Amino acid sequence: MNQDAPKVSVIGAGPAGLMAAERLAAAGLRVVVHDRMPSAARKFLMAGRGGLNLTHSEPEDAFAKRYGSARPDVQHWIDRFTPAELIAWVEGLGQPTFVGSSGRVFPKAMKASPLLRAWLARLEGLGVQIRTRSRWIGWRDGALAFDTPEGERLDRPDAVVLALGGASWPRLGSDGAWTAWLDAPTTPFRPANVGFDVAWSALFRDRFAGQPLKGIALTQSGRTVRGEAMIARYGIEGGAIYALSAALREAIQADGAAALEIDLKPDVAVGRLTERLSRPRGKTSLSNHLRKAAGLEPVAVALLHEVGPLPTSPRALAERIKALPLTLTGVQGLERAISSAGGVRLDAVDGTMMLRDRPGVFVAGEMLDWEAPTGGYLLQACFASGVAAAQGVIDWLDSRD
Repeated sequence: MNQDAPKVSVIGAGPAGLMAAERLAAAGLRVVVHDRMPSAARKFLMAGRGGLNLTHSEPEDAFAKRYGSARPDVQHWIDRFTPAELIAWVEGLGQPTFVGSSGRVFPKAMKASPLLRAWLARLEGLGVQIRTRSRWIGWRDGALAFDTPEGERLDRPDAVVLALGGASWPRLGSDGAWTAWLDAPTTPFRPANVGFDVAWSALFRDRFAGQPLKGIALTQSGRTVRGEAMIARYGIEGGAIYALSAALREAIQADGAAALEIDLKPDVAVGRLTERLSRPRGKTSLSNHLRKAAGLEPVAVALLHEVGPLPTSPRALAERIKALPLTLTGVQGLERAISSAGGVRLDAVDGTMMLRDRPGVFVAGEMLDWEAPTGGYLLQACFASGVAAAQGVIDWLDSRD
């Protein structure tokens, strides 16, 4: 590496920060990554415990819609680093990928640790320095100040990439404390991809917490998603819930509660369910009749009982199965959220990811105010924002030269 090359400090060793570091180092710049935790990418490793969902294979337009009001900005990032390019990058690190039945893309290893080891080795080969236990605490006379085990240290790089994360899972490193000294327009952090409170009875909670509702459809304010959910002691969580979490969160904030409808048998029409439920059940209990005639799992049958007295007519019972009402009374906090909304406002950065009021300071990843459901959309946008920020740095430094 050319020791006379400009120096760039990347703050945050998550997917966005490490991707920015790789692109910057590959362009011949000197790169130092700072992270306050004892090791890099802790949240990335946690995300891979249940199967590292890298991206999604759905068509481009459907993919872009997952980012809601932030779509124009996020689309700009993803245009610079597409799902196909992400897959090629992962496989270039020796990690084959596959597309699951849902269209989600995973590494065959199904976890983050082999990918991260190969990635860190590549970064070391590019000359990237990673300084752990180095917490950014703001600026001192125009320099970056870091709290380290050796005391406060100052750094004066030629450019900076901030990739400090949002405020979810704070024990893994992203606590949002940087909002106190960044001096940029921000919106308050809010939990995203999070579970919601439901006032379960003690009997239902104790018996069914931890059990999944498979193959269901959820509807809120006219929008329907299909997938799975999980009964939790506090309420309900899971992929289908996360896909609606932004709207559910806003409804609870506005009204104190959110109404959700659950279709327990989305592939069976009301008429067909009515026929099945009209069969004589003899001495069979209603619960067993629902299990056999309607094909419902015990947790689904219990949920039908949980929300109120069951209708007596087969037609009304079928309609209840197809549109079971559930009231959500609260939102779990940031400490339990997979991701967060809020952070640096998107209009506070320009098209190169540079802060409008701080030349040479670029922002990437979850510390920006956008959100997306799980399913590969979060990681794709984080990686892509790191690529976009790195290119912004390169172009800015070139323009100065």
